[in-house]
Amino acid sequence: MKTWSVLVKSLREQRRDLWVLILLLTLAPFFVFLYWLFFGGGSTTYAVLAMNQDRGARLADGTLHNSGADVLVALDGIRYASGEPMLRVEQTADRAEAEQRLTDRDAEMLLIIPPDFSQTVLADQASGEALIVVGDLTNPYYAVASLLVDAALEGYLQAARGEPEPVRVVEEALGDSGARTEFEVYVPGLLVFAVIMLLFPCAMSVTREIEHGTLRRLQLTRMTAFDLLAGISITQVLIGMVAVLLAFGTAVALGFESQGPLWVAILVSAVTSLSTVGIGLLVACFSRSATQASIIANFPLMLLMFFSGSIFPIPRVPLFNLGAHTVGLYDILPPTHAVVALNKVLTLGAGLGEIAYELTAVLLLSVLYFAGGVWLFRRKHLRRQA
Repeated sequence: MKTWSVLVKSLREQRRDLWVLILLLTLAPFFVFLYWLFFGGGSTTYAVLAMNQDRGARLADGTLHNSGADVLVALDGIRYASGEPMLRVEQTADRAEAEQRLTDRDAEMLLIIPPDFSQTVLADQASGEALIVVGDLTNPYYAVASLLVDAALEGYLQAARGEPEPVRVVEEALGDSGARTEFEVYVPGLLVFAVIMLLFPCAMSVTREIEHGTLRRLQLTRMTAFDLLAGISITQVLIGMVAVLLAFGTAVALGFESQGPLWVAILVSAVTSLSTVGIGLLVACFSRSATQASIIANFPLMLLMFFSGSIFPIPRVPLFNLGAHTVGLYDILPPTHAVVALNKVLTLGAGLGEIAYELTAVLLLSVLYFAGGVWLFRRKHLRRQA
């Protein structure tokens, strides 16, 4: 009977923490659904941009043979057992535009087929210009796409010549990506992770004002929700900047070198910290204690960590195009843009103008999250206690 009484008491107490119970029960199913959304349609398809400059060659019967076109067909022929393509080949005529897409990680690699490719394939010995493969060597998807392209090219040459030797392939790295160590590849994501961790202190700081009754006393001073939350937010942003600087200083001490202006990377981190603070405010709106806030904060934390690309890459789920940029499903997460921007600055040497899209996206999302946090906080706490 005593055990039964304790059981009933525990169930009643758990019911009081309804938000925590709901999150605990739905977190794993929610992530299962997200992974189905990302991967359920089949395995990852890698975007390959192709510049086919091949002029072709006349065969003995007078017909024009274009080996470049045959290679593109071979690339499209690499498929999974389900029939889904492994490579999504898009032809382009503008190398600068193609390299910008590689920088934005809208594509994995660029394949440039030289004008004399057909003559080289049909010749008795190797001659002519080499095939050029361009990519960001710090992009994990580039390595996979490169292997698939190599396999398709070797298979085509084996069928056309009986040997894969006549064509040379030259790899060109974007920016300084070819000289990066494995440690340096992870630094941009680790800097974003330092900002994401602001989620906990921000949510707990706001919740303490409610838990300790400070909020009610502050209301007597005609303080607005914006005054309270702005003061807390500025404090958290400053803490976030210190955390980023300490993380970057540690990376530099261990051999990391930034290829772009450091102040641009700091600006990206600062704006991203604003969005994290906004998410922290939203967490505080559903928490009655600092302990509860620390538990609930794990839910958005996992979303920001695993679906922004800061820890490991996630295949894009494109929704629509906005000018020259593709908007994906998880672009609603500010760190998604921050990871791309920091990689551009720290690895590829980009300046402020080259990350304008990512910086604008993070800034707009920061304003939306912060405004949503202020509105919900006022509605749930200030009006109720007025």
